[in-house]
Formats: sequence, C-alpha cells, structure tokens
Amino acid sequence: MLFQEEFLRQLKIPHIMEPWNSTLGSDFILVGILDDSGSPELLCATFTALYTLALISNGLLILVITMDARLHVPMYFLLGQLSLMDLLFTSVVTPKAVIDFLVRDNTISFEGCALQMFLALTLGGAEDLLLAFMAYDRYVAICHPLNYMIFMRQSICWIMVATSWILASLMALGYTTYTMQYSYCKSRKIRHLLCEIPPLLKLACADTSMYELMVYVMGVTFLIPPLAAILASYVLILFTVLHMPSNEGRKKALFTCSSHLTVVGMFYGAATFMYVLPSSFHSPRQDNIISVFYTIVTPALNPLIYSLRNKEVTGALIRVLGRYILPAYPTL
Repeated sequence: MLFQEEFLRQLKIPHIMEPWNSTLGSDFILVGILDDSGSPELLCATFTALYTLALISNGLLILVITMDARLHVPMYFLLGQLSLMDLLFTSVVTPKAVIDFLVRDNTISFEGCALQMFLALTLGGAEDLLLAFMAYDRYVAICHPLNYMIFMRQSICWIMVATSWILASLMALGYTTYTMQYSYCKSRKIRHLLCEIPPLLKLACADTSMYELMVYVMGVTFLIPPLAAILASYVLILFTVLHMPSNEGRKKALFTCSSHLTVVGMFYGAATFMYVLPSSFHSPRQDNIISVFYTIVTPALNPLIYSLRNKEVTGALIRVLGRYILPAYPTL
C-alpha cells in the first residue's frame, strides 16, 4: 500500500496531493508573462517604460487638475480621481513584476498575495463605478447644461467618489477573505501576473465550482449595471447631439465624449474577458496578456487619451509649468 501511494505520488496524480499549509507565512510563486515570454528582457524594459510613463502622465494630470483653478470643475475632479486610481493600480502590480524578474525571485507571501488581490479588486471596482459616474457627468453637461452645477455640485461629486471607493473596497474584502480561506495544494505556482481569483482557484484542493459561479454572477452584477448606465447616457447624449443646431456644437460634444468612450472600451473589454466570460474561454497565456493590458498598458494610456487632444488640459499644463516649475529651474 505504501509502495502504491508513493508510485502515484511520483506520477503526480492530483487527488492524492496533500494540501500545503495555506496559513500566514506560506508562499506562492507568480509565474507571469515575463517568465513565459520568448524575449523577457525586452518585455521587462517595455513594462518599465510603460510604468514610468504612467507615473509621469498620471502624476502630471493630478498636479495640473489640483493646481489650476480653471480645472476645478466636476469633470476634471472625476478625471483626477481616475488618474489616481490608475496610478495606484499599476503600482500594485508593475514594480513587483519587474523587480521579481530582475532578482529572479517570483515568490509572494500568503498575506502579500491577499493584500495584492484586495488592492487590485478595490481599484478595479472603483474605476468601474467611477467610469459610470463620469458618463453621467457628460450626460448632464450636454443634455442639461443649464442645470449642470446643480446636478453636479461639489457634494454630489464627493458622494460619487466615496461610493466608488467604499462599494469597491467592501466587494474586494468579501472576495479576498473568501478566496484566501481555501486550502491550496503543493503546486504553489500561480500562472498569472498577479494574485487574482481565477488563476488562484485553480490551485485549491477543494471543489470551487460553486464559488466560481458566484464570482461569475457577482462579476456580471458589478460590471453590467455600470456599463448599461454608460450606454444609456451616451444614447441620450447622441440624441441630443443630433438635434443641436450648429455643426461646431456637435463636434465639440462628440469630441468631449470620444476620450471617455475610448477608456470605457479598453477597461470593460478587459474586465469582461477576465470576470464575465466562462472559464472554458480562458487560458493562462490569454489571461496574462489581458492582465498586462489593464494593469500596465491602460493606466499609461488613459491620461494621454484625455489630455493630448484636450486644449484645456494642455493649456493648464503650460500655465502650471510656467508658474510653478520652470521659475524654480531658470537654467532649463
């Protein structure tokens, strides 16, 4: 009997694998896209460049919105919050991935994995809700311009932001607590860029089918209503724009909304693939590519999408640099 069990263990038959201790102090191993890539050095350099771009672009956008009084309006207040979420989101994932590759150590502690999962879910969920509130802001600005400062007064803006953070953090806390209570088998390798629910559940010793169904249902519940609200807002905006008397007004309204729609498309496309599509559509490589897109690429591109073609933002940036930055360095 002992010989038979040892023989099966050598063959790595899954049902006899003993659970390893998943209490505090146990480690996982993150096997992300850098480990599976054919040219990891080039990919690591790309990640570093994108992270640097995200830090600079989001940081500058937050600075400009904070320091320029002309941007102290609801639209840019919400945009500043989006930049803050993007900056924090990419900082939760990218530095660790790059440092792990450079030092050749992909381990992450049990508590570190739980913290990364909680922060990623919080920031992703908060951005999900904030994008819906930003669509409502554009709807009010275009469809009800005379009542804009009533419907979007400062107290309401703060309620929107607080709602995004609080609901997302409560959702993340519940998911993280339930996910991390499972016992995990001796295979400690998470084939993913970060600690997320779908790849982590593949290591669980217990049957997780019911929990996976719950994650799917909650993912649909958390993603679809905000997306429906965004689509409804833009349908109403489109009807209003089509009835505008001047071509200039139509162009300005569509231009204002195009940036937000681009960001919405990138965010919800990745989130839907990761948390709404059934597990049969997933593979470790596809999940890794999608995770790179929404944790590294999108946070770097969002501020550029919003600011490069926005004359108000570029003008404010020039004023802030001319007033506060350049005088401190007269030789530049």
